[in-house]
Amino acid sequence: MRTLRFLLRKEFLQIFRDRFMLRLSILLPIVQLLILSSAATFEVKSAKVYVVDRDHSSMSRRLIDRLRASRRFIVADASPSMELANEAMLARRVSVIVGIPSDFERDLLRSHSAKVQLVFNAEDGATAGVTQSYAAQIIAAYARELGGEIMPLARAAPKIEVRARGWYNPELDYRDYMVPGILVQLVTVVGTLLTAMNIVREKELGTLDQLSVTPLSQGVFIAAKLIPLWLIALFELTLGLMVARFVFHVPMLGSIPLVFGAAALYLVAALGIGLFVSTLASTQQQAMFVTFFIVMIYLLMSGLFTPIRSMPEWAQWITQVNPVKHFIEIMRAVLLKGAGVGDVLKPLGALAVFGVVVLSLAVRQYGRRVG
Repeated sequence: MRTLRFLLRKEFLQIFRDRFMLRLSILLPIVQLLILSSAATFEVKSAKVYVVDRDHSSMSRRLIDRLRASRRFIVADASPSMELANEAMLARRVSVIVGIPSDFERDLLRSHSAKVQLVFNAEDGATAGVTQSYAAQIIAAYARELGGEIMPLARAAPKIEVRARGWYNPELDYRDYMVPGILVQLVTVVGTLLTAMNIVREKELGTLDQLSVTPLSQGVFIAAKLIPLWLIALFELTLGLMVARFVFHVPMLGSIPLVFGAAALYLVAALGIGLFVSTLASTQQQAMFVTFFIVMIYLLMSGLFTPIRSMPEWAQWITQVNPVKHFIEIMRAVLLKGAGVGDVLKPLGALAVFGVVVLSLAVRQYGRRVG
């Protein structure tokens, strides 16, 4: 027991002397709890709707009012054109199209039966299923309400038949939705964790100090450190895409060169984050801990596992500065939708800006630490 007591005393002293790790181990889990408890939710709180109402009757307007009143559905736009609705869904401005035919009210009054078409963005099959369930319940409740008005003595309420379709993932296969996101996760780990660990390892071995007194410029040294990991991450993406295509049969409808172009931009940001972590950490253990914290926040607030539109508004704003979110959006849009450069120009621009800013800050911070 005496030996154990001295060993315990030594371990506690060692832990409390490393103030950096002590602060991380206490503060970072609290930050994660505060942020992720609200942001990581599987509930679908709202869905943006494009209304294609070709009936323009009081009953069709009341149906849309019922959807809006539920607060589950937000009417983002409306027109009689299904082509415009398709463009809005491809651009991710809406996730549901409600199509009301021109004879909606007439059919309800004459035959007590009518049809409504619901088209969902089924990239995320689980979210689409939940959204469809919400819409079906609201429409069924509206049909019962109409029963008390147009046929109060009948035993059965009018029937509104919902015809649902899922675009971009019609089978609601969860793998088609998850695999592109998992590929982003793999590239993130290679780009961020290995960069931080590799440079901190140089610190621990002492070779970083030796290199700092050589005529080697800072830019050349950083480039030599980052370029191999940049190429390795692209190679990992190549292997991942092959597995996705031939093992999981994920559709690849868009341009593969566009995917690699986006990955090249994204990796500038990922490598910059890894370089910045290496300036904060003195050991590989510290680098791993900090990187784990950052990557967990990024992944859980990227839309990989939970829909961003279900997060609180403040969390949705935070996701706009999350490069993982933008790259996942590009991967799913290109592979599942066949989107082109024009369709993903906004997330591509966000990745470019984020990459330049983060890498510049990381290089500047690295220069201060070495200097």
